[in-house]
Amino acid sequence: MGHRLSKIYTRTGDRGTTGLGDGRRVDKDDVRVEAIGAVDELNSALGVLLADTLPEKVRDCLTQVQHALFDLGGELSIPGHTMLTPDHTTRLEQALDAFNADLPPLKEFILPGGNSAAAACHLARTICRRAERRAFTLARSETVNEAALIYLNRLSDLLFVIARVLARLNGGNEVLWQPHRDN
Repeated sequence: MGHRLSKIYTRTGDRGTTGLGDGRRVDKDDVRVEAIGAVDELNSALGVLLADTLPEKVRDCLTQVQHALFDLGGELSIPGHTMLTPDHTTRLEQALDAFNADLPPLKEFILPGGNSAAAACHLARTICRRAERRAFTLARSETVNEAALIYLNRLSDLLFVIARVLARLNGGNEVLWQPHRDN
C-alpha cells in the first residue's frame, strides 16, 4: 500500500476544493465529488447495519459489498480508472436470488421498518438509490464505468431483499402499507 496518513488535516480543502485520486482539485460540490460522497455515505450506512446482530450469510454478503463500495469510491476518484466488473454484479444477483428464495411473494407495498436491522437496511437502500442517481448524473458529462452503474442498481435490489429477510428475524414481520389510512 502507498502512503499512510500521518496527518489528518491538510488545510487544502479550506477554500472549498478537494483533491481527486489523479491529483486534480475540484470544487467540493462537483458532481464527481457528490457521487463519491454518496457511495461513502452508503458504505457508512452499511457499517451501521453491520454493527447490529445479523445472520452470518447477511453479514458476509454486506461485508463484501462494503469492500466493493470502497473500490467504487476509488474508481470514481480517479477518472477513467475501473475496478468493478460485471462479475461484481453477478455475485450480487446470486446473493439476491439466494436470499429471495425463501421469502413470500410480495402482494403489497412494504414500509421501511419491522425492526432496527431491517430499518437500517432500508435506509441503506435509499442511500444506494441516491448514489446511483449521482453516478448517473456524473455519467451524463463524463465517462463512468457501466459495470459500476449496474452494480449500484442491483445493490439497491439486494438491500431491499435483505431488509425483507431481516424484518423476519426472531419472528418479526414486514410492515405492510395501508393505502388511504387515516392518521
